[in-house]
Amino acid sequence: LGIIFGVAAVVSMLSIGAGAQQQVLAFIEQLGVRNLIVEAKDVADTQELLKVRRTSPGLSFKDLRVIRANVAGVTLSAPRKMFSPTAILPRPRQAAPGVYGVGPEYRAIAGLTVAAGRFFDARDNDAREPVCVLGEGAKASLFPQKHAVGETLKINEQWVRVIGVLGSQLTLGSELSGVKTADLNNMIYMPIDTVIYRLDENRSKAALSDEIDGVYLQFDRGADIGAAGEVVRGILNASHRNEPDFSMIVPAELLAERKRTQRIFEMVMVAIASISLLVGGIGIMNIMLASILERTHEIGVRRAVGARKRDVLRQFLVEAVLISFAGGLLGVACGFGLSRLVAMMAGWSTIVTLNSILLAFLVSVSVGLIFGIYPAAKAARLDPVESL
Repeated sequence: LGIIFGVAAVVSMLSIGAGAQQQVLAFIEQLGVRNLIVEAKDVADTQELLKVRRTSPGLSFKDLRVIRANVAGVTLSAPRKMFSPTAILPRPRQAAPGVYGVGPEYRAIAGLTVAAGRFFDARDNDAREPVCVLGEGAKASLFPQKHAVGETLKINEQWVRVIGVLGSQLTLGSELSGVKTADLNNMIYMPIDTVIYRLDENRSKAALSDEIDGVYLQFDRGADIGAAGEVVRGILNASHRNEPDFSMIVPAELLAERKRTQRIFEMVMVAIASISLLVGGIGIMNIMLASILERTHEIGVRRAVGARKRDVLRQFLVEAVLISFAGGLLGVACGFGLSRLVAMMAGWSTIVTLNSILLAFLVSVSVGLIFGIYPAAKAARLDPVESL
């Protein structure tokens, strides 16, 4: 029982940890390990925003042009302007989608897949065409019963035509190191020049806000993204006069940090669960010692008819290992069932990995072997005459 509960604890704890980390790691990988993202910081208070603008003009197209000209290894770049519409027709069935004004290169940088139609191109952006591409969630909310491509929708006072629908994207429920938590599936993607030119904004607020609120950069495979990030930070610090009104996200560094955190988390979980295995091992040792006392006569008979010390040692060691082996098998099954129960009852994502099963099983057999050595050695040292 001690081994069963110990192994079940190891497997279930590691499955909960793996499930929690998988979504975050997949989201960071979706951001792109060769990408670098610059985000303008939101300032809700107008007085605070006025104070910032006395020093810094905010993130702008000029910043993007300077970065393109001075940072080596940039293969693709795209600006972003987010917009929150006050009215959308047809009326969305769920939460109103936001609007992402982005450059055409954003599709390749973000790794978007087009499920229907097409993504807008440079000609659409230059002509400020009233076109848009719907995220999977926005399509389901606005046009649940029909094909969205070719349909029109009204954003504030502007009619736009749907030219494409995107495939599903991962979205986090909580903020991750400065990455905003917008639902990327519930978005309307439009050419950035179209958003700036055609969609109405509060002009007094627009005069204070950043010209663009995001910059996406993709580097070639041989580029040192960490060094490039420092160059980008230096350029922005110079143009923004050291005003910390932007944040920089390097997915490659985030991914490495998350993997380090995951390894530490797994080590801690294994250490905690191993206490149960330790208790189980002590239980095995006590059972085997009690068994030796009860079977002293049996040991004496075996020794009297020719069994050697190593034969007795092997007998009791095999018994201890078999107990832990059987406990390990049942513990893996219990851990698998417990992780499924947690996923069903708590709604968490749990993943039982082969590594966690092998680790728990290996530890359980090792526990039987280690804690079985002393009782087996004690049985082998018994004098045959005294045993009889």
